[in-house]
Amino acid sequence: MNAFTRPTALPRVRITRIEAAPLFGESPKGGWSAEIRPQDSIHAIVAVHTDQGLTGYGSVFTDGRLVQAALKVLEPLYTGESALEPDRVSEKLHQNTFWMGRGGTLTHAISGIDIALWDILGQATGLSVGRLLGGRYRERVQPYCSLLMEEPKAMRDIIAEHRARGFTAFKIGWGPFGRALDTKLDEAIVRAAREAAGEKSRLFVDAGASDALWPHGFKWAKRTAEMLKDYEVGWFEEPVRPDAIDDYAELRRCSPVPIAGCEVLTRRQNFIPWLTRQAVDIVQPDVTKVGGISEQRRIAWMAYDFGVKYIGHGWNTALGVAADMQMAAAFPDADLVEFIGGSAYVDGILAEPFALDADGWLTIPDKPGLGVTIDRNKLARYTPDPAPLFA
Repeated sequence: MNAFTRPTALPRVRITRIEAAPLFGESPKGGWSAEIRPQDSIHAIVAVHTDQGLTGYGSVFTDGRLVQAALKVLEPLYTGESALEPDRVSEKLHQNTFWMGRGGTLTHAISGIDIALWDILGQATGLSVGRLLGGRYRERVQPYCSLLMEEPKAMRDIIAEHRARGFTAFKIGWGPFGRALDTKLDEAIVRAAREAAGEKSRLFVDAGASDALWPHGFKWAKRTAEMLKDYEVGWFEEPVRPDAIDDYAELRRCSPVPIAGCEVLTRRQNFIPWLTRQAVDIVQPDVTKVGGISEQRRIAWMAYDFGVKYIGHGWNTALGVAADMQMAAAFPDADLVEFIGGSAYVDGILAEPFALDADGWLTIPDKPGLGVTIDRNKLARYTPDPAPLFA
């Protein structure tokens, strides 16, 4: 009788408590109209603790103090629940909070919980999340270095710096692009980025039209897309305001470069009109706010069936990147992950930080769960009290 004839049942693993730690102090610039300050929290780490000593970790893209408040609301729903059933438990949390903040802070907080539950399931089974999601299509993935736009000279220097680190794909966004109301400056920034990146590197452009009071509409986006074509830009992201679905659909039809968006949407239901209307070429759900890995994979497969490419947007902490990497392993054509350049919350909280290989790619961990380990001492630099995150 071989080892696979009589599988051993998994023990019951129950959620005992969930904790959140806001991250402060070194949030990267957002390029937003209301810029991030050192005292602001826009990211949080979530820990799900269990009665069997397993702890899973997730990440949430919102103020950590809001996440802590959301956990109090959700506590009666998750306490004592199985920690080995992420899909079911997360859906329970969604279904029982429709009227209390669906799509906002509660949905964002559930995202972190869901990621952590997948991490626990991987630890309990000895499998990476990618394998739990159905199997690994790839062992490594290309990260694109996500950078804020700067004036042309500074843009050239910043791209060169990260190219020297080994990156072979870049996304530039926000900053003065579109906001300075200077189309010549917009083109000069893109030209500088392309020259610094080199002809063989991939280059993407993010207008960041989800910024407050975005000043442009369809005609600016169409004209800008024509300009981007000349610099071999792989996609034009958030070119118009995030609710302007008619403009997105029309722009996708006439743009010479692919159109990307939807990073601000939450839950799978909100993606349906964007896919049925054929409003984007590339859909970018953010695993740290869309509802977690459980929602992310549903959206990705739905997009696949509509002929829309899926690229994850969980760039904001090392745990978001880890979740996106596991999704990339388990999805047929997810050939890129976003990787913010120079963020302490990505580069500075893991026991073994991510490292580029000789080709500028990342090896996708095949260890149990997310395959990464938070370093408690490193994390302590960015949150007042990391202790509740650790059993």
